[in-house]
Amino acid sequence: MSNFLPINTILVPQGAEYKAVCRGLSGITGSIPTVVAIPVGMKPLLKYLQQSQGNGQFLAPKSRVLIMGVCGSLSDRYAVGDIVLYQDCVYQGKQQECDRTFTDQLHSSIPDKVSFVKSLTSDRVIWSAAEKHRLGETLAADVVDMEGFTALEFFNAAGVDVAMLRVVSDDCQHDIPDLTPAINSDGSLNPFPLAMGMLRQPLAATRLIRGSLTALKVLEEVTNTLFSG
Repeated sequence: MSNFLPINTILVPQGAEYKAVCRGLSGITGSIPTVVAIPVGMKPLLKYLQQSQGNGQFLAPKSRVLIMGVCGSLSDRYAVGDIVLYQDCVYQGKQQECDRTFTDQLHSSIPDKVSFVKSLTSDRVIWSAAEKHRLGETLAADVVDMEGFTALEFFNAAGVDVAMLRVVSDDCQHDIPDLTPAINSDGSLNPFPLAMGMLRQPLAATRLIRGSLTALKVLEEVTNTLFSG
């Protein structure tokens, strides 16, 4: 483990993002955190966290949770493959902060260029470039994801230190397919609507796949960097 306080748990959305983080940790010889695959989306995540609270999984005293994954850019300043550390998350006018000390320590242990960002959490996929620009400007947010605010609200209330490290997988200049219908109520992805959404917008789908592959590679590398210390 590198030279900062231990991270007990990494939470990462299930599927490709979870696999990328696990690949980044494979081959690390020191002690590594438990990596937990979480459901996609605010409601499924909250339900999941409340259930795991019952078994005390993440709420040990002095525990630190790192949330990792990919996000979408809401600003021309952030391009595919950029690494971002969250300062806070906003949702419907409310705001939750990440732990400042923990975030700064992460920042100093990543040699690559990392930006501090404000994030918007959304309960659906923000797929159109026009909407991304509008949200970025009106809310002064840099990136968007579907879990951040929920996780912060839950862990801040429980007194657990949280930091969020994500990699941009889609920029704000182009549309991506609207994949909201492909997300099941339990936060898993449904392959058929996913494929249909991709087929309906082949250009946007190609761009999303390319961006996601780039982001997942960076996510794997930054995970490895953090824990190979």
